[in-house]
Amino acid sequence: MGNVCAPFLHVCLPFILLYLASKDILFIFGVIFYKSGIMNYSSQLLAALCLISVATSSCKGKSKKTDKPKDNPPTVVDVMIAQPQPITSEVEANGTVIANEYVELRPEVTGRLTYLNIPEGKPVSKGQVLAKINDADLRAQLGKSRVQLDLAIKTVDRYKKLVDVGGINQSDYDLAVNSVNGYRADIAYTESLIAKTVIRAPFSGIAGLRQVSPGAYVSSATVIATIQQLSQVKIDFTLPEAYGNMIRVGSPIDVLLESDTSSEKIKATIIAMEPGANTDTRNLKVRAILNKTSVNPGAFVKVILDAGKDRSSIVVPTNSIIPDDKSNQVIVVKNGTANFVNVKTGNRESNSIEIVSGLKQGDSVVVTGVLFVRPKSKVKVRSVKKISELQVADSTKNK
Repeated sequence: MGNVCAPFLHVCLPFILLYLASKDILFIFGVIFYKSGIMNYSSQLLAALCLISVATSSCKGKSKKTDKPKDNPPTVVDVMIAQPQPITSEVEANGTVIANEYVELRPEVTGRLTYLNIPEGKPVSKGQVLAKINDADLRAQLGKSRVQLDLAIKTVDRYKKLVDVGGINQSDYDLAVNSVNGYRADIAYTESLIAKTVIRAPFSGIAGLRQVSPGAYVSSATVIATIQQLSQVKIDFTLPEAYGNMIRVGSPIDVLLESDTSSEKIKATIIAMEPGANTDTRNLKVRAILNKTSVNPGAFVKVILDAGKDRSSIVVPTNSIIPDDKSNQVIVVKNGTANFVNVKTGNRESNSIEIVSGLKQGDSVVVTGVLFVRPKSKVKVRSVKKISELQVADSTKNK
């Protein structure tokens, strides 16, 4: 057997051992035995077959380990237990203080300013002259029209006497009368243009800062100054159309004025509401009269309305809501698996939102790590939070 296999082993055994070199470190020992002549050819054949078997089984084991996919570790999250919470009956809205009357002074005609008297930051009276525009050309045209009118009137008087004695035709007399009426119309038109060159205060109020200087060339697009009437101030605010039934003209509301040093709550009275909702925001615009007048127009205020009786409902943090193209979603943990649930939301506050439907009492809602959770993925609950703790944490972050 050894004599038959000797030539074969003598040729093939180096290649077999070379192949095994790339698979297993046992090649070192094979080379030693082969070169040293310790083993005969039969033993060398048996050793080579054993090495091939070991190497093959080792490769299979490695490939099986490599092909097996690794399981992703569960996402660590915090949850809260859905429980009904008392919801206040007050509705809060953002509002802006506006003046009782406001106007931008613009000239009606184009020309150069020849007179400008804007008492910046001081009261002005209704009808007070604040600016004038050069009207020399208009006054010259007015003088010319008046001379032509005088001549036309004299012509009418002469034609009247002639038509009575049959000296001229009635049509000539009528043309003369028409000329008189035309000149009078020209005079009235020119006087109206001259009146437009004078800019007067449309109502009593406080003049703002002037935007032009004497001698400036102005047009109807030029703002000369502003006037605001501050004897009363108003508040404009918007509400979702769902609260339209709460708005009653004459009903009182609370207004919160906040400053760097203090906050003050004062009363206001609703005076009007837009009859239709805004088609873009679906909000209603409401206007109220503020009982206090020491507020500057343009100031930001918070409006508080009474929405009726208090009620209880499930409330979750706003950051736990996942907006979708059709509805909002929250993540509910069941048996260690994340389930995305469609919900319907209600009233929204600064850091929490009411869930009208979609959640049941006792559901575990994910409140942290929302962005890292995938549908039907495994999650690990780190801790159970309370809604009050989450609201305090959000308020601290905002500050």
